[in-house]
Amino acid sequence: MNWQTLFHMQQDLDHYILEQHHLKNEELFEQKILALLVEVGELANETRCFKYWSLKPASQKEVILEEYVDGIHFILSIGLVLGMEDYDGEAAVPTADTTDLFLYVYEAVTVLKNERTKAAFDKLFYTYLQLGDNLGFTAEDIKDAYLEKNKINFERQNSGY
Repeated sequence: MNWQTLFHMQQDLDHYILEQHHLKNEELFEQKILALLVEVGELANETRCFKYWSLKPASQKEVILEEYVDGIHFILSIGLVLGMEDYDGEAAVPTADTTDLFLYVYEAVTVLKNERTKAAFDKLFYTYLQLGDNLGFTAEDIKDAYLEKNKINFERQNSGY
């Protein structure tokens, strides 16, 4: 997938949010890292992959995809903060189960927080895409859901979210 379009869209959204909330001169890297971790947790909750004690099924695929794309928003936003405005890799076929992939994503976020390198960013993006593939999402699913959620995020900003 060509991620450049989504990076540009994320940049527009980020700039709009910064203007709306008077945060142009603020360093928000730590907040974005925490927001990503929270979004990954919300995604895990919707998949219920770790809830061995429960018989309740996972949420509908559309709900899980929307949560997944929230993570994409923050990964792109973090990349922009770090000046890493591109990603040209694709997800490989996952070799781990869903719970393990969630743990790998958390680990990759922590490494990026501490290292702030292109290699750490690429590893996070790659691992998150593996998770998406494991959840059954195609590149087209992700792109379409991102475009829709991006619109919603602008609408939310305009309505005082």
